[in-house]
Amino acid sequence: MSTGRFITVEGIDGAGKSSHLEYLASAIRARGAGVVVTREPGGTPLGEKLRAMALNDPMEGTTEALVMFAARREHLVRVIEPALGRGDWVLSDRFSDATYAYQCGGRGLPASVFETLERLVHPDRQPDATFLFDLDPATAYERQRAQSRDPDRFEREAAEFFRRVRDAYLDRARSSGGRIHVIDASGTLDTVRDRLARAFAKAFA
Repeated sequence: MSTGRFITVEGIDGAGKSSHLEYLASAIRARGAGVVVTREPGGTPLGEKLRAMALNDPMEGTTEALVMFAARREHLVRVIEPALGRGDWVLSDRFSDATYAYQCGGRGLPASVFETLERLVHPDRQPDATFLFDLDPATAYERQRAQSRDPDRFEREAAEFFRRVRDAYLDRARSSGGRIHVIDASGTLDTVRDRLARAFAKAFA
């Protein structure tokens, strides 16, 4: 494959999106392409430091968005753009749709601020396809409770926060021109994976 593609997965905490990354990577390799699997915030040494801050240190909403976009700029320059330039596919666990959902939807960041940062950080780059794992926040919460680890400060947010995040994700999907493919994340892992497989085949027919 001579042309790289940029794919992202999105969803509220507990929707199960990360469980499907290796499946997507395998599906890409089956097409004969190299694949770089990465995540946001993070993906670079600096980005991982910023990730630790974002997930654990209390901060004001605009500061939070700035931290996310700072990590994203490094990610783009150091990882995403070089990989795409080589012809690899990039598969990222979250990108700017997450900032729109969590910081605009969840925190109330004005959309105009988000749009300004987006134009500054990646004016000419959007994912070729995004798979949004959509799940009722109550179900997502129960899934999280079943995990034996300490939740980060986002995962500790109240149910109303995640309802706002979910609504913002779905609003973003409706205005994406078909870039964002909404996957019903309820049901068993195999059921969700089957839905994802159909969406992937449709996106890259």
